[in-house]
Amino acid sequence: MKVAIGSDHGGYELKEEVKVFLEKEGVEYIDYGTNSLDSVDYPEFGKKVAEAVKDGECDRGIVICGTGIGISISCNKVKGIRCALCSDTYSARMSVEHNNAQVLALGGRVIGKDLALEIVSTWLKASFQGERHKRRVDKISDIETKYML
Repeated sequence: MKVAIGSDHGGYELKEEVKVFLEKEGVEYIDYGTNSLDSVDYPEFGKKVAEAVKDGECDRGIVICGTGIGISISCNKVKGIRCALCSDTYSARMSVEHNNAQVLALGGRVIGKDLALEIVSTWLKASFQGERHKRRVDKISDIETKYML
């Protein structure tokens, strides 16, 4: 599995911690920035990660901003991407098992490092369960097709 990872300045420190975790776990990743605590605009980095997943350059993505809200909204504007903002392990697991989320969003100023790494670990281990959940995910895609050009 190859993971795209990106953050704004509010998520930069947590992004660096997640990268160390991914390395320890032997998970390949591509860092799409930012590369410092200097103020930047989160939509730019959410878009880069979401497009890397959409285009097949990476299998999944992790995005981080201060709350996780703005960057998750940005990712969800990329057609075909389902990004889930999670602050607990149960939601992280369900986001993949039931919703087939390809991108995980975290709030760097909302959750601590240890919880964030537990969430990432749980999310990476989860797999889509299909069946009745596929029907629901397909309905999400139908909405997207109707309203996103």
